[in-house]
Amino acid sequence: MALGLAALAAAAPAHVPPAQIDPAVYTDPPHDKAHPAGMEVLHIPSGGVSLNGVAYTAAGPGPHPVLVLMHGLPGNEKNLDLAQAVRRAGWTVVTFNYRGSWGSPGRFSFAGNLADARAVLAFLRDPAEAAKLGIDPKRLVVAGHSMGGWVAAMTAERDPSLAGAILISAANMGGRTGPRAETVALMADNMESLAGVTAQGMADEVIAHAAAFDWTAAAARLAGKPLLVLTSDDGLAPEAGALAARVKAEPGARVAVVHAATDHGWSGTRIRLEHEVISWLRTLP
Repeated sequence: MALGLAALAAAAPAHVPPAQIDPAVYTDPPHDKAHPAGMEVLHIPSGGVSLNGVAYTAAGPGPHPVLVLMHGLPGNEKNLDLAQAVRRAGWTVVTFNYRGSWGSPGRFSFAGNLADARAVLAFLRDPAEAAKLGIDPKRLVVAGHSMGGWVAAMTAERDPSLAGAILISAANMGGRTGPRAETVALMADNMESLAGVTAQGMADEVIAHAAAFDWTAAAARLAGKPLLVLTSDDGLAPEAGALAARVKAEPGARVAVVHAATDHGWSGTRIRLEHEVISWLRTLP
């Protein structure tokens, strides 16, 4: 049964006036027999292997804009509820697993994550794949949670054709020059479902590439596209906030920053997360 507006108002974040709540975001749309919503399994070539991916295709004739949603390290929270909500709002959402993670073949690496993101975008921009999925390859937005936020930022810095970027409790994997033992311990706690790596090897990679992996080096390039930065009470907000401030200082920057009193996974504020992302997506051309 569809929720009434009063019920939606009770469930929505407290800072959202009931008059601004869009019931369409929280209720199933009418079934489109000609162009129903669907799910397509994707096999995306990258680094000599095929990444496992899924496209949550939006209902309607399209072509639809696309949100590419990237998970963190290791990716226990994949934000698939967010993917479903964004699809209800008319976007096709693509998720994927980096090589060496969650069943995608190959060896996991942080450099590989960046290459995989570029490969996914190239795949979606291929005219044949875009036609098959009913998407508009000129309206691609990248979003990432935690380490995925770093992937999204680094990707958006280097891809001027993207329509925007969203960082959710993002963690900068660059600039890490602290004690190696601390970095090894961090990696050891975040490597389940990853293949071909050790905590020591993961730590050595981020330490060796501390400068190249630092998202602040090319932050000015983010000013060329809309940017949404969502932070939480997880200790990472200062990093993402500093990135947002640096981008805001650039002429013509379009940066929105939202902080929520929640944990790293936005566990108690899922509806608010959906609201913030969808509301921002609707501001895009």
